[in-house]
Amino acid sequence: MTNASISWHEHDPAELLSSVETCIENSVASFSAQGYKLSDIVAIGLTNQRETTIVWDSETGKTLYNAIAWPDTRTAGLVRDLKKRQGADDLQGICGLPLSTYPSSVKLTWLFHNVPKVRETYDAGRLMFGTPDTWLLWNLTGREVFVTDKTNASRTMFMNLKEFRYDQNVLRFFDLDPAKIKLPQIVRSSEETAFGKFAAGPLKGMRITGVLGDQSAALVGQQGFSAGQAKNTYGTGCFLLYNVGSKPVYSTHGLLATVAYDFGKDTQPTYALEGSIAVAGSAVKFLTSNLELAEKSHEITELANSVPDNGGCVFVTAFSGLFAPYWIDDAQGTIFGLTQFTQKGHIARAALEASCFQTKAILDAMEKDSGHSLAKLAVDGGMSNSDLCMQTQANITGIPVDRPAMRETTSLGSAIAAGFAVGVWKSLDELKEINQSGRTVFESQITKDESAKMYKVWSKAVQMCRGWVQEEEAIEKL
Repeated sequence: MTNASISWHEHDPAELLSSVETCIENSVASFSAQGYKLSDIVAIGLTNQRETTIVWDSETGKTLYNAIAWPDTRTAGLVRDLKKRQGADDLQGICGLPLSTYPSSVKLTWLFHNVPKVRETYDAGRLMFGTPDTWLLWNLTGREVFVTDKTNASRTMFMNLKEFRYDQNVLRFFDLDPAKIKLPQIVRSSEETAFGKFAAGPLKGMRITGVLGDQSAALVGQQGFSAGQAKNTYGTGCFLLYNVGSKPVYSTHGLLATVAYDFGKDTQPTYALEGSIAVAGSAVKFLTSNLELAEKSHEITELANSVPDNGGCVFVTAFSGLFAPYWIDDAQGTIFGLTQFTQKGHIARAALEASCFQTKAILDAMEKDSGHSLAKLAVDGGMSNSDLCMQTQANITGIPVDRPAMRETTSLGSAIAAGFAVGVWKSLDELKEINQSGRTVFESQITKDESAKMYKVWSKAVQMCRGWVQEEEAIEKL
């Protein structure tokens, strides 16, 4: 990921593709070294970053700009302008997402107004748009397949959440003419033929049969198949998905309505409420790479364990503003409560606690939107390896935190989607026992009053971190 400025986050699309090709080669070599044959592979799944926006020329196949990644906030001023447009208040009821710097729609709008090649290609009717799943599938299949699954399409803002089609009113709001831009066909997450076959490489001729956005894949990998189940993935960011069943729930408390998965056959599309936290594991990286408090990520937990508490420090890790449920785009990372007694361990502990406090805020919002409180929170992702972080999460929420032994649930979810398409499993009930052994459950070790006191201090810090980004610094004119 490249960062031209503090608010810009980009990928080289060619590197994304080459990294996947390298991963395939290495995985096949490892697979074969363990005594398996390629003929043992019956299906292949793909999972990807959502929202990240890629545009390319349909004739040349060349990208027109770097991929603008999901945490990018260069569009903050643009979003403020878009919110003033007629019809802005209707968007969330159509697509489930509020206007923010997060979805693909505003990233594409920025490209139109700031990259002449994008506008020229659009005017010529050759502009192709997609999230990483679409870009990878198009290339891996020899430019034969141009599709996206419903979980990814629901993160662009362009898809009608109930009808699973591109909404003309939304496209019109963003000044998009469907005749001039090529949008990928929307299909289910588990498909026997829609995703095509590998055109080259060691998997040539093999089918891709499952595609899920990464957070939906994690929910599937955690077997969150019933309404009321939820998972929280602690990666670069932190993403909490709550299964709401076969009908979307449109949040009035700062959350996102999204497609959880659609396996077709005898099942209905399943929806989720989502709370997205921009900074989680990236806060740990900040402590190691920027502040050099430790050399390796796991040492941050050791550092945090060197002190009994945060020493009064609160670290609002708003490096990309604050996402759900706050949606404060003029916030920046802020540490409160520093004293002459503050140690490195206090800052490390406060950084770990930041994701836990934001998760608490999301869970409170989910309870208000759904009318139900969560009984258990399934967790995964890199930061879930920290016992201290997971114990802190249980303490702050008062909810048991359930961690699997095998935590690569995103990969597992895409494999489940692929297998479901070709009959490896016939029903969701067959999947519920996968990855259930060796789980660790963290129970709260503090009182509700202690938890409430901690959260009150956090909430005060959130309000105090507002307004650090001046409007004139963020404005991008239409």
